[in-house]
Amino acid sequence: MTMTLSSESDTQERSGSATTLVCSHCAEPLRHTFVDLGKSPLCETYLRADQLNDMEPFYPLHVRVCEKCFLVQLPEYVRPENIFSEYAYFSSFSDSWLAHARRYTEKMIERLRLTGASQVVEIASNDGYLLQYFVAQGIPALGIEPAANVAAAAVKRGVKSVVRFFGRDTARDLVADGIRPDLLLGNNVLAHVPDINDFVGGMKILLGPQGVITMEFPHLLRLIEDNQYDTIYHEHFSYLSLTAVSRIFNAHGLTVFDVDELPTHGGSLRIYARHSERTDAPMTAAVERLLAVEREAGFLTMDFYKNFGEAVMASKRRLLEFLIKAKDEGRTVVAYGAPGKGNTLLNYCGIRTDLIAYAVDRNPYKHGRFTPGTHIPIFPPDRIAETRPDYVLILPWNLKDEIMVQLASIREWGGQFVVPIPRVQVYP
Repeated sequence: MTMTLSSESDTQERSGSATTLVCSHCAEPLRHTFVDLGKSPLCETYLRADQLNDMEPFYPLHVRVCEKCFLVQLPEYVRPENIFSEYAYFSSFSDSWLAHARRYTEKMIERLRLTGASQVVEIASNDGYLLQYFVAQGIPALGIEPAANVAAAAVKRGVKSVVRFFGRDTARDLVADGIRPDLLLGNNVLAHVPDINDFVGGMKILLGPQGVITMEFPHLLRLIEDNQYDTIYHEHFSYLSLTAVSRIFNAHGLTVFDVDELPTHGGSLRIYARHSERTDAPMTAAVERLLAVEREAGFLTMDFYKNFGEAVMASKRRLLEFLIKAKDEGRTVVAYGAPGKGNTLLNYCGIRTDLIAYAVDRNPYKHGRFTPGTHIPIFPPDRIAETRPDYVLILPWNLKDEIMVQLASIREWGGQFVVPIPRVQVYP
């Protein structure tokens, strides 16, 4: 995951001593709240034991919606280099995500007829989880990743990586080095950029004349309908609809001509874009249909966005009721996974070790550390078999099927799984 650098003046305009937040795309003043989750620490800042008594910075999770272009967005309260320069998220620790990446690679090689003479560039290439499959097929691939610790893991996989944030400047430098990709891709990065104009403008510069862009991102429609408020955190600056993304791409000379609806991350879109001046890739019926779905749902009216906050508060109450009841009955609850989304949920709901004994995670980087803000200790997954808890709360609920298979043994002692989103559900 990555994002572009932007200055405070890109997202704010000043009037005397007051500060008015403005839309990151069209600069319209942001007057309308989508949801306010209070304040929270950065969701990937896992703490060592010696840091538990230090002051932690908390930043607002107050999401707005632009009444002009309908881009739902979280203003840039914290600089990107403070989030992404060293990152705790490694894509390869999810088996299902690796399988998703492999299927994508096979599909793109066939659809775009990629060969050893082609160029593939991934923005936010993480640990090489995806590009490794292109490399294995003999297709030249380059990753762009700002987190040096994560990019180093990609290099070990044989994936050439550039440690930089992406935007127009990076794109110009790559073009000067002869890079003009036939496929320019990014999975779960478009939502991570505070200066979305610089990012999309950079893709316009970098993309080869006959090239195709694919971008995957969680779909705002699914976020709203399934109450996925925990996907809101400081790394996510935008919450995207096809309507808003198409408008932004058009403004930079790019046209979204096809779209896939995906089950990943609770419901995502994969868009396909090209240079607008191309005429050989017409817009598909899938784009027109989904734009109509969003229009009929109310995406072009402000009333559509007003009720989400109430649904979020109700979800918080239901989860706390379950955890308090379990505690009163003398039952033990632990968490599986310590993802960014889990930390939003834990901090918004005020859940600490009084309700959840500990968390486990497959990522060794997090072992021996504590969740930001709530200070829940994180252990390797085998801790669950050692302590035999009554309930395992699955925080990365989008991977619940994979996790329930991995931990099927908890049923030996009557353990049960709990999923918090879109509502509290117990799986016996």
